[in-house]
Amino acid sequence: MATVITMPRLSDTMTEGTVATWLKKVGDTIKEGDILAEIETDKATMEFESFNSGTLLHIGIPEGESAPVDALLAIIGKEGEDISALLNGGTPAPKAEVAQETAPASETKTEAPAQKTTTELPAGVKIVTMPRLSDTMTDGTVATWLKKVGDIIKEGDILAEIETDKATMEFESFNAGTLLYIGINEGESAPVDSILAIIGPAGTDVSGVISGFKSGAQTTEAPAAEKPAETTVPVAASVQESNTATSGRVFASPLAKKIAQDKGINLSQVKGSGENGRIVKSDVEGFTPQTAAAPQATTTAPATQAAAPAVRPFVPAGEKFSEEIKNSQMRKTIAKRLSESIFTAPHFYLTIEITMDEAMKSRATINTIPDTKVSFNDMVVKACAMALKKHPQVNSQWREDAMIINHHINIGVAVAVEDGLVVPVLNFADQMSLTQIGASVKDLAGKAKSKKLTPAEMEGSTFTVSNLGMFGITEFTSIINQPNSAILSVGAIVEKPVVKNGQIVVGNTMKVTLACDHRTVDGATGAQFLQTLKQFVENPVTMLA
Repeated sequence: MATVITMPRLSDTMTEGTVATWLKKVGDTIKEGDILAEIETDKATMEFESFNSGTLLHIGIPEGESAPVDALLAIIGKEGEDISALLNGGTPAPKAEVAQETAPASETKTEAPAQKTTTELPAGVKIVTMPRLSDTMTDGTVATWLKKVGDIIKEGDILAEIETDKATMEFESFNAGTLLYIGINEGESAPVDSILAIIGPAGTDVSGVISGFKSGAQTTEAPAAEKPAETTVPVAASVQESNTATSGRVFASPLAKKIAQDKGINLSQVKGSGENGRIVKSDVEGFTPQTAAAPQATTTAPATQAAAPAVRPFVPAGEKFSEEIKNSQMRKTIAKRLSESIFTAPHFYLTIEITMDEAMKSRATINTIPDTKVSFNDMVVKACAMALKKHPQVNSQWREDAMIINHHINIGVAVAVEDGLVVPVLNFADQMSLTQIGASVKDLAGKAKSKKLTPAEMEGSTFTVSNLGMFGITEFTSIINQPNSAILSVGAIVEKPVVKNGQIVVGNTMKVTLACDHRTVDGATGAQFLQTLKQFVENPVTMLA
C-alpha cells in the first residue's frame, strides 16, 4: 500500500520547509535510507532520507517552493499503484496544484478547482518571496542586489544579500530564467513572504502576476484585472532606474568587505573572480597594493574632486544639527527583545568580587603551550558551566504553566558587532576544555564580526556571559537574554591594595554581576551560584578535575 510522506519538522521552531533540491524523480526506485530531497528549514538546509522502500509515485512540493509542516511532500508505493484516493482524500487544495504536473491525466480532472489558482501564473514564471532566514525574523532588508531586471538567472546564482535581525546572508535562487521584476529595492525592508522578485522566460508580461499577488496578500478575492495595470508598471520602471543608477558600485561579499576594511584595501582596485565580477574573500586576501599602484595615482585626483561638493558647509556656533540613521533589522530586534525582557522579567542583581591572582598565574602557564591561547573570559565561561552543573536552577527558563530546568549547558557569549550585539552559543560547554572553549569563542566571534554566523550558531543558549572588561569597565549590569533566567556581567581586572592575612598587599580583583529573573531564581540561589563560581575562578586547578 502506498505511503504518504509529509513535510518533516526538522527543528524545534520549524513551521514550514522549502524543498531546495529533489534528489529523486517520479518513477525512481526508492530504498530505505535513500536521500529524497534537501529541505531548507528555518535554521539550515538538511538532507531528508526515506524510511520507506518502493517507487516514487508523486511529488507534492516542487523545488524552490515552501509548504507547512505535515503538508504532502511525496507518495511512495508500488510501481503503477493507483494513488488517486490519497490525492483526493489526503491532499489539501493548495497541494493539488502540483498534482497536475506529476500525476496522470485522470487524476488531473479530479483536481480541476485547484488548477484555477495555478493558471494565473504564466508558464515558467516563479514568484520569489522574502525568505525567513532565522527563527526570529519577521522582516528583511535587501542590503545589495547582485542581479538586475533583465539578467539571466541560473539555479544557484546569488540574487541578493539580505539583512536579517541577526546577520547579512546571501540568498540564492532555486530557479532559472530571466529576472523580470524586483519587488524590494536596495535598503528597503519588507515582511517575510513579501514579493521579492519574479523569475521567468524573457519578455513575459508579469503585471497581472504582481497585482494578483498583492491582492492575494491582502486576503481579498478581487480579480487581478480590477487593478489597473498602470499601478504596477511604474514600480518596475523605478526599479530598473534604481539598478541602472547603482550599476557603477563595487559588488563584494560581506566577508570580502570586512577583510578589505581591516586591511585598508580599496575594493575599487580589486578585480573580482566571482560571479559577474563579484569580489570574494580570496580576491582580497590575494590582493597586493603594488599591482594597483599605477592606477591609484590616476584615480585619486578625480575622487577628491568628486568628493569636494559633498563637504558640509560651515555650521555657525549654536546651530542645531542632527541626522537620521535608519534602524537596521538587527537594531530593531535588539530593541524589541530587550524591551520585552526588561518589562516582563523581574530583574534583580547580585555582585561579587573575585581575587584573580591565581587565575592570572594559571593563564600564563597554560598559554606557554604552543598554539594555545586562553583568555580570562574563557576561564569565566568554563567556571560558569561547572557552577551551573551544581546549581541547575540558574540554568532554567520560565513558562506560564511550568519552569523548565535545563540539564544541558549551552552558554551564549555576547559579541559586539558593527550594528549591535549577537550571542553565539557554545553547546555543552561543561564538556569542553579551556582550550576548546578558547578556540570555539575565537571562531564564533570572528564569524560574528564578518556576519557569517548561521542562525543555528545563535540558538539554544541556557545562560549568557557578557564581558566589557576589555574596555576598562569595572562593573555593570546586563539585561537577561530570554528565555534564559540569568546573565553574568564581567568587569575588568583591577590592580589595587587588598587585605591578605591581615596585611595590606597589592592584589588583582574582578567584579562580576549576576542578573536574575526572580520568577525562576531566588536571591539565595543566585548567591550560592556566585560563591561556587568564585571558588572555581580563584582556584583554576579545580576546573581541571
